[in-house]
Amino acid sequence: MRKLLYPLLAVLLLGSCGPDYILDRRYEMEGAQWTYDNVLSFEAEIPDTLGVYNLWMEIDHGKDFAYQNLYTRITTIFPDQKRLEQRLSFELADKFGNWQGDCRGDRCRVRIPIQESAFFNQAGTYTFMLEQYMRTDSIPAVRTIRFQIEDTGIRR
Repeated sequence: MRKLLYPLLAVLLLGSCGPDYILDRRYEMEGAQWTYDNVLSFEAEIPDTLGVYNLWMEIDHGKDFAYQNLYTRITTIFPDQKRLEQRLSFELADKFGNWQGDCRGDRCRVRIPIQESAFFNQAGTYTFMLEQYMRTDSIPAVRTIRFQIEDTGIRR
């Protein structure tokens, strides 16, 4: 009996050791296209200012996505209501047209770090608004967008 119990306990303990996300939100794009008016909003409660975090974006797109990059604008609203706006480009394919990430069938999923080893100077609720920032209103073949804030367990 003990010979079975110890390996089972080890598997359970190792299986529970994974990333700790304080935010893990996924949006599915209606009709597999992202339009200008489809602003994605993510809200996260940051409990303290000593934690160190990784911010991730995961993009699931069709292989018929017509561009190398996906240009976005992300607005961060801090707990004191101050705003920071940034333009970010996510590389989905290399300069030779080879897709980044994990591709299966007609779909690809790429996980891109937005910022690693980040920290927040204010405790409280942060809002992140993500908009597509391409030169055309409707971007076909974007299926899902996932935004994650990972608590690294490290304190500064």
